[in-house]
Amino acid sequence: MQTQGMPLVAVCAAMAIMAAQGPEAPASKLTLTLNNGREVRRVGAIRRWDEDGNPRKALNPKARIDVPDVDFSAERSDGGTWVFPHLPAGRWDLIILVGDRVRIEGFDYPPVLEFDPFLAHDMPVDDETRDWVFNDIRKSRHYENKVVPLHVAGDKENSVVRVLVMLIRDQETSFEADLPGAATIRHEIWQYTNHYGGWAKERRTRVLDRLILPRDELRKWTWIWDPKLGGIVLKDAPLTIQYTLPAGASAGKLPGLYPY
Repeated sequence: MQTQGMPLVAVCAAMAIMAAQGPEAPASKLTLTLNNGREVRRVGAIRRWDEDGNPRKALNPKARIDVPDVDFSAERSDGGTWVFPHLPAGRWDLIILVGDRVRIEGFDYPPVLEFDPFLAHDMPVDDETRDWVFNDIRKSRHYENKVVPLHVAGDKENSVVRVLVMLIRDQETSFEADLPGAATIRHEIWQYTNHYGGWAKERRTRVLDRLILPRDELRKWTWIWDPKLGGIVLKDAPLTIQYTLPAGASAGKLPGLYPY
């Protein structure tokens, strides 16, 4: 930094700004190798949460289902390979757009309450707990007419369960005046906490997205959620991920939105 001729106050201010910004974050190469990837038209990466699990940016009120609001887009390479050449270190979720109206998205289980840790997506939840939580979600009253639990994970102590939930309202909405036939869809992480042997839902949630679009358009989409594409921790070394795109009968086994 050039300081000759600068007033002392200005020099101190410039040094304070540099100190606050800290050293440049390391970046590395992330490669996604896809099987069955001939019809893929875009691969993006989004860093939803900071190190403490708080949202890094506000939701985009004009978000589009066909143009995900990603932080970086990958470059297509040979053999079904997509490359992010300089992706900053952090936790990333990948989003893949395939053919006509197919979106495959990764996700993570961030903290819902303060000072809680992230949960690993492969932490098992026993069948009894899973069934109780899913039934509680389905029978509860909501503004949305379709509230569907998609994925679930728990902690080692069986004290916390987090659920990825899809919420759709494709009945009449308050948006009809501006967008006739409007529907809404959003995805949230909910948490259930075990209080002395009984499960209770926390009022606070983490919102992944919120979209408004014509209901006829929404009903044509496939929007699949796969935890294998989420919570990818990139440090300062290149990382390669192999992923097989769901196709045919296997696609229906992954929870999400399907044409209806």
